[in-house]
Amino acid sequence: MRSTRRHAERHRAERSGWLRAAVLGANDGIVSTASLIVGVAASGASHGAILVSGVAALVAGAMSMAAGEYVSVHSQADTEAADLGRERTELEDDPGAEQRELAAIYVGRGLDPGLAQQVAEQLMAHDALGSHARDELGISETLSARPVQAAFASAASFAVGALLPLAVTVLAPEALLTFLVAGTSLASLALLGAIAARIGGASALLGAWRVTFWGALALAITATVGVGFAGGN
Repeated sequence: MRSTRRHAERHRAERSGWLRAAVLGANDGIVSTASLIVGVAASGASHGAILVSGVAALVAGAMSMAAGEYVSVHSQADTEAADLGRERTELEDDPGAEQRELAAIYVGRGLDPGLAQQVAEQLMAHDALGSHARDELGISETLSARPVQAAFASAASFAVGALLPLAVTVLAPEALLTFLVAGTSLASLALLGAIAARIGGASALLGAWRVTFWGALALAITATVGVGFAGGN
């Protein structure tokens, strides 16, 4: 007798929301904090001033990431809610037209018209709004916007990323501070990019290269600005 129990599956799309926010936050935490530390160090500032700038970058950056991510994702959630409200009204006003619209979607995906009509009828009898949300609007529970989750993920991951260059700043000898902060930050960016790419199902090498390149560019530019200020003084 064949078992009807469903086997458990986990798909990468389920991670897309929090993974994007976490990777973006950690990447920004490393890049922005390390770049600021390297730039301030290149200007000839004291070790204490460099450390204060790093702590300020961590706190301000984490709050900025949380606020920005919350506003951005909340805007997406508002759009989804508005679309669902309009779809609910259309279902109440003309359910027949909405059923034909759903059937046409299934025909476009390869079902023959008779079967498409039957599927649309049964799905709408079960959950009309959910069927239209998923198949017409592309809104599902897995991919729906979660502003608070995204905000916390961004802030926490930014702080974790920023802690690395900050810890190196505390522990490194002043003469080697710039090189150690830059080196460990680039290595961490490469590792982060590789891990994120693997979790998302992409090439680890390509993921590492992308974040390392932009991190190195940011470090080089801020170091150049810092040296410019040092020369001006």
